[in-house]
Amino acid sequence: MKRYSYYILFALTISFLGSCGGENKPSEGENTKQEDVSLVEITKEQFNSMKMEINTLQKREFDNTIKASGKIDVPPKNRAKVTSFVGGYVKSISLLVGDKIAKGQPLLTLESPEYIDLQQSYLEIAGQMEYLKSEYERQKTLFDEKISSQKKYLEAESGYKRTKATYESLRQKLNMLRINPSQVEQGKFSSYITVYSPISGDITTISANVGMAISSTDVIMEIVETQAMHLELAVFEKDIFNLKTGQKIKFTVPQVGSDEFEAKVSQIGKSVGGNDRVINVYASLDTDTKQKLLTGMFVEAQLVADSRNALSVPFDAVTTEEGNNFLLVLESEKEGIYTFRKTLVKTGERNGNWIEIIPDDRLNSEIKVLTKGVYDVM
Repeated sequence: MKRYSYYILFALTISFLGSCGGENKPSEGENTKQEDVSLVEITKEQFNSMKMEINTLQKREFDNTIKASGKIDVPPKNRAKVTSFVGGYVKSISLLVGDKIAKGQPLLTLESPEYIDLQQSYLEIAGQMEYLKSEYERQKTLFDEKISSQKKYLEAESGYKRTKATYESLRQKLNMLRINPSQVEQGKFSSYITVYSPISGDITTISANVGMAISSTDVIMEIVETQAMHLELAVFEKDIFNLKTGQKIKFTVPQVGSDEFEAKVSQIGKSVGGNDRVINVYASLDTDTKQKLLTGMFVEAQLVADSRNALSVPFDAVTTEEGNNFLLVLESEKEGIYTFRKTLVKTGERNGNWIEIIPDDRLNSEIKVLTKGVYDVM
């Protein structure tokens, strides 16, 4: 019996000691305040050496805009596709794409035996005109005096008028080719013609070279009057009633860069069309802007409907993580240490280097935020 009691006492003792040995001990640092990961501390030395800045939220003007897309273009009357009225071979061409030319300036010369044949036909017809005219007048006089028959008079009249029509037709063709009919009547033929510019502007394309065969339908080159350049936009039907002439437009050329340009609405289309239900809007550009752009450029634009004042910060004051935007809001400044709280914010429109901050119960015009040097500490 004593032995059995001894074993029970021994087991209870081991159990007690085990429970004491297994008691949870506080880990290192437990019962101390947990670090707040949303706080950022910066010493005054760091602040000054990195040339950081703290400012309150600023009220600035922001635009309510209508989004649109389009291109840089010119009106049809300011774009010309150069062709020849008759085919030929390129004899000479000395211009390059980008050259500025004036209306009526020579562009290139073409040569062809057809030009000689045309002048020959004209000279032959011109030679017959005097005889046929004289015969017509003679037969008319004889007919009026009842000396000649009506048949002879009508034959003379028909022959003269038919030849005169051919003569005038050939003469007009020579004039269109800039060949002087008077020179041809003197027997001075030319085997080549000169093609002249129909408008003033810049050469945008050239599709010919020396010796190349050109038909009457081939486009030899294209000329654009860049001073007539404008902005052509497609605006959705739902935004039509927010459009008006003189309206300010801000636009960028995404494929070139982020530089922002301005234009003004000059004309609004009168019909809605297409599967996208859009209306065409045209806008004028200033001279400096025209010099930086090229026809055919794709643009993304914002038409300014109206403006409003809103709280804002410099664009670089906002950091983005996983699609969320944050500001570093000043919590305190003690003992040479600036403490900032990383604060989630909602942003609105952007105006140049400033971005709109949507106010809430934590954000107002009184709070201070780190506006310069944010990326050095994030």
